[in-house]
Amino acid sequence: MSTTTPPPETVRFAPSPTGRLHVGNIRTALQNWLFVRRREGRFILRIDDTDRERSTREHERAILADLAWLGLTHDGFARQSERLDLYEEAAGRLKASGHLYPCYETADELERKRRLRLARGLPPVYDRSALELTAQDRARLEAEGRVPHWRFRLSQGPVSWTDLVRGPTSIDTASTSDPILIREDGSFLYTLPSVVDDIELGITTILRGEDHVTNSGAQIEIFEALGAPSPKLGHAPLLVGADGEKLSKRLGALSIEQLRGEGIEPLAIACLLAKLGTSDAVEPAPSLEALAEAFDLEKLGRAPARFDPAELAMLNARLVHDMPYEAVAERLHGLGIGDGEAFWEAIRENIGKVEEAREWWAVVAGPVTPVIPDPGFAARAAELLPEGELTPASWKPWVDAIKAATGAKGRALFMPLRQALTGREHGPEMEKLIALIGRKRVLARLAGKAA
Repeated sequence: MSTTTPPPETVRFAPSPTGRLHVGNIRTALQNWLFVRRREGRFILRIDDTDRERSTREHERAILADLAWLGLTHDGFARQSERLDLYEEAAGRLKASGHLYPCYETADELERKRRLRLARGLPPVYDRSALELTAQDRARLEAEGRVPHWRFRLSQGPVSWTDLVRGPTSIDTASTSDPILIREDGSFLYTLPSVVDDIELGITTILRGEDHVTNSGAQIEIFEALGAPSPKLGHAPLLVGADGEKLSKRLGALSIEQLRGEGIEPLAIACLLAKLGTSDAVEPAPSLEALAEAFDLEKLGRAPARFDPAELAMLNARLVHDMPYEAVAERLHGLGIGDGEAFWEAIRENIGKVEEAREWWAVVAGPVTPVIPDPGFAARAAELLPEGELTPASWKPWVDAIKAATGAKGRALFMPLRQALTGREHGPEMEKLIALIGRKRVLARLAGKAA
């Protein structure tokens, strides 16, 4: 008895190369990636570049760079502009079966029809008048110079599916216009190429934003018209900004390019986007693989999830605080920072981004202009500085000696030393810093000299 091996779980992320990726796009990509990695399936990257005027290879390269930086690797790649023959063949089949029909109205005529229907209290859907055209009517219109666009003939009945996020879902296609699949110039809109590619690439599950729910009714019917089953569908609530606005209106502020430029860690972005809108707490994870293990569509709520840059900044800081030296050594070297692991261990809990380590390296290596509120206190501290090389163990006996000699304690003891040695009132533990600053610079700063 032979058994048929089921196809691997396969998902796709299909950005259009018409601009930069923002966190809303990336959340969709991440949900697909986490979903399929947990199931040891395939993640397909498809570039939807059928918009000839707005699509650019520069934007495509930026998309690839953003995904690589985030660690969202793909197992297959497709570019729609290289697959036009497939769409032409599918369109031919739909025309032959009567599912695609030609329409000759201009944009102005369609707009007038829409307004008339609204004025009559009717839904502003296409009236299907083109279906009443005879062959002679079509020949006459084309002789006048009109070129048809092509609509898909919907069933005008309910289309139902069990959504992976929303549960039982139904769309009445009688309440929507027959979608235009082919423009007057022969170019394809999004819908037909997307369905054809999902069939040809073996997509088994489509995860996307809930703004596509209505489109899904038409797409399921196109799958059926082409003789293919629809993939499983899941529609997640949309991601909005902290102020509730759509992210597309704030693209520059929330683009992956800008977040990367601001020093945000890719894993911080993934940790936040994986957990927003779910029942899980937002907290650091050690890896994308760990996020995949915990990812479950059943945890997604139904309300829009708010993306707050302040929450991302806090999560980024928590990740940085936990980073071992090995994870940042190369980056620190690139920033011109020395003293290796000892420096990193001393300062990492006082920074929110790796790049901020430069500020504390400037404190360690100098020159620092010391703040000396009490020169006499600073001079006495210099006299009591332990002999030899300073280590973290030097700090306690030194401050104990200063306390015994001056009577200073608490803030009055510790603040003047911090101000003199770092020029600041807050920062890393002084016992670690003095070993890094070194005896020569410590004595110079206590004397009020920039060092």
